[in-house]
Amino acid sequence: MIKLANELRQVKSVAISGHVRPDGDCTGSCLAVYNYIKEYFPEIEAAVYLETVNPSFALLCRYGEVQTDCSEDKHYDLFLALDVSDKERMGAAAKYFETAEKRICIDHHITNQGFADEDWIEPKASSTSELVFRSMEEDKISRETAEALYMGIIHDTGIFQYSNTTQETMEIAGKLMAKGIEFSRIIDETFYQKTYIQNQVLGRALMESILLLDGRIIVGRMRQKDMEFYGVGPKDLEGIVNQLRVTKGVEVAIFLHETGSQEYKVSLRSNGPVDVSQVCAYFGGGGHVKAAGCTMYGTLHDVVNNLTLHIEKQLLQEEQS
Repeated sequence: MIKLANELRQVKSVAISGHVRPDGDCTGSCLAVYNYIKEYFPEIEAAVYLETVNPSFALLCRYGEVQTDCSEDKHYDLFLALDVSDKERMGAAAKYFETAEKRICIDHHITNQGFADEDWIEPKASSTSELVFRSMEEDKISRETAEALYMGIIHDTGIFQYSNTTQETMEIAGKLMAKGIEFSRIIDETFYQKTYIQNQVLGRALMESILLLDGRIIVGRMRQKDMEFYGVGPKDLEGIVNQLRVTKGVEVAIFLHETGSQEYKVSLRSNGPVDVSQVCAYFGGGGHVKAAGCTMYGTLHDVVNNLTLHIEKQLLQEEQS
């Protein structure tokens, strides 16, 4: 276990970063640590480096201080890699990771093999935000820090409905609520709330989805030309795979969106025995047992066929065991 207070003593500069295309847990854990440093270690020069963050997360304290430009040459005493399974997934911020005096990774991805000087990896944890909570002194978690941690936890647990939610997760959430956070607002504005166009895109994806393997797999997709028609980007597609997942009888949901000529960003969600992190790892991606992603190349038919073969293999193994 990492204790942040111990790591921050006698440190003059800290860089904080997470994975590319930062989600709620990545953003929440990074901003929670940043707020903690600003509040209790104001003498430390700290910076958060992330790709463009979802505007719905703007309710978090110091959201506006997140830096997206990594072109400046900087050297940090400490680099904190949060919610990132390997250094390649850090994107441009990896340059600061490479040159830091000490590098620490806090993560919960099952595919994380360890890549820092010190790694704290707990795949059974609901989220990196849960681990960050445990890394701090509870009495020093301010309301602002609690809001960031709560957001991270609800996003990676699907508001406490996914199987990664444990008794400890709920106890931590309760402690964060006791800090006086506006938990209903955080849930509504960062998780559920969608624009009119996002709802249209969701409807389009659901309407055009197909069932495979006798209804055990559902597949949704979004073509580049459709995204251009609606004027949406990848962030507007978040949540579609989760909606596909709750289709009755479905064990695995697949959502693909086209990112180039015969190139697809793939998101997988599992309701049953299928470990989708294994499927995605085979294709160079990763994630969690129940939620994972990767990038794949080929025709849509080939991509779906390749994914389905791996999913079907696991389903058959489960039936035979």
